[in-house]
Amino acid sequence: MPVMTIRDATFQLLRDLGITTVFGNPGSTEETFLKDFPEDFRYIQVLQEASAVGAADGYAQAVRKPALVNVHTSAGLGNAMSNIMSAAQNKTPLIITAGNQTREMLLMEPWLTNVEPSIMPRPWVKWSYEPVRAEDVPAAFMRAYAMAMQPPAGPVFLSIPLDDWDKPAIGSPVVRSVASRIAPDPAGVAQFAEFLSKAKNPALVYGSAIARGEGWPQAIALAEKLQAHVFAAPVSERAPFPETHPLYSGGLPFATGPLAKKLEGYDLVIVIGAPIFRYYPYVAGPYLPHGLKLLHITDDPSETGRAPVGDSLLGDAVLALDALTKLVKARAAPAKPVTKQPHGAAPHPAAAPAETADSIGALELFRTLRAATPDETILVEESPSNLGELHTAWPVERPDAFYTSAGGSLGWSLPASVGIALAERDSGRNRPVLAIIGDGSFQYAIQGLWTAVRQQLPIVFVVPCNGQYAILKSFAALEETPGVPGLDIPDIDFVALAAGYGATGVRATTLKDVRTAIASALGRKGPTVLEVPIAPTIPPLL
Repeated sequence: MPVMTIRDATFQLLRDLGITTVFGNPGSTEETFLKDFPEDFRYIQVLQEASAVGAADGYAQAVRKPALVNVHTSAGLGNAMSNIMSAAQNKTPLIITAGNQTREMLLMEPWLTNVEPSIMPRPWVKWSYEPVRAEDVPAAFMRAYAMAMQPPAGPVFLSIPLDDWDKPAIGSPVVRSVASRIAPDPAGVAQFAEFLSKAKNPALVYGSAIARGEGWPQAIALAEKLQAHVFAAPVSERAPFPETHPLYSGGLPFATGPLAKKLEGYDLVIVIGAPIFRYYPYVAGPYLPHGLKLLHITDDPSETGRAPVGDSLLGDAVLALDALTKLVKARAAPAKPVTKQPHGAAPHPAAAPAETADSIGALELFRTLRAATPDETILVEESPSNLGELHTAWPVERPDAFYTSAGGSLGWSLPASVGIALAERDSGRNRPVLAIIGDGSFQYAIQGLWTAVRQQLPIVFVVPCNGQYAILKSFAALEETPGVPGLDIPDIDFVALAAGYGATGVRATTLKDVRTAIASALGRKGPTVLEVPIAPTIPPLL
């Protein structure tokens, strides 16, 4: 009778857990894991480790279960760190693995050794481990799965010496069920419901945990029963509420003073499924306007711990919405009319129009894209210079129709769109995926194009080219730092870059060209890169 190896036991465990897709970029220390790769598994090759993590992140979010990523020892893990950080902020359950050198050589720290494997990916993984014995590898995978799934979900890391895989296992792997939702304390919910019922003018601030938990119906139900204005938490990576709903007021700014000013006039605000708050530029001011009471519900203890203000309750955002809706008293109408900001969830408004009209404006480009694409199109975004224009032109009206990175690190959205499109095909939903990525952002993960081509994914990558890091020019203006070098990036040929990876590249200089290119791209089997020169503008940061 053949002896079950560590590899056999691990792959069987992964089958039992429903994880049969591996995203990766192979290295020498990973080949022993990938040897005789099982026919019922699928290997999605990505040409750089950060892109492998980004693709797995998009896939895991879209299928709502953990994804497995295999990167190359310390060097590959170092490459992957930017998107591991993004996955942590996105709260995406990922099992990230890397090989390590042969156990017999670890003491001598040979070439490409991960010297302290459990430390290297911290603090952006929930759990990091190298098994003490080869026999512990399958059980370590089970623990990794549990840790990744339990709230708050997030990435975990396993380092596995390359000589472990062919050693004999000590038995069949044990599969355990894992809870992924925690209910809030009923007494705490009742108290929060009483505060909401007694408030004269409450507001709701919804976060991405609602989208991750498929909670749009529950979010709408609470808002409509309370007749309360709804804000999106600052720079939400997923849309938690339909942006065309009559009670939707837009996104909150991501600086203390402006955010407090935005909440003036409310006597109570409850934040559900988001941190308090995401800030970036420092703009002096109070955390909250005088007299405002703030409540907070999240499944992440680190968010409650670092919140500078408010009373917090730990629990699943969607379960909390359900419980609150049953307890709060209904209102007939909002205390005051909803004031909608034109730039939707964006943290800053659109830039002033360019003085010359030689190129397409960002706003008219995005309006044209929205009109030219099906209603169910998924929007993936990484164009920080144009957020005001994009959210003005493209309100999110359907759940799971908008993705961006919570971490702010560039190089996430291109590979993530690959994972999202793959999930759309696997699930049979087959919604179109359109990724709007700035000309600067595109360079951080361009190798993801190759994977999109290899997988024949019909993603439309739209590159609004302004030839600059416009958002950094906005920061330079805010921070009063003139003369910063390196903020212009002219003369990049995206059509040629697309062709180099086997994708279809198109340059559009008129709106008619854009409409024609989109119509062709939507009927194409593989990816399209649409380069659109736009008028260079500098957006206001707040």
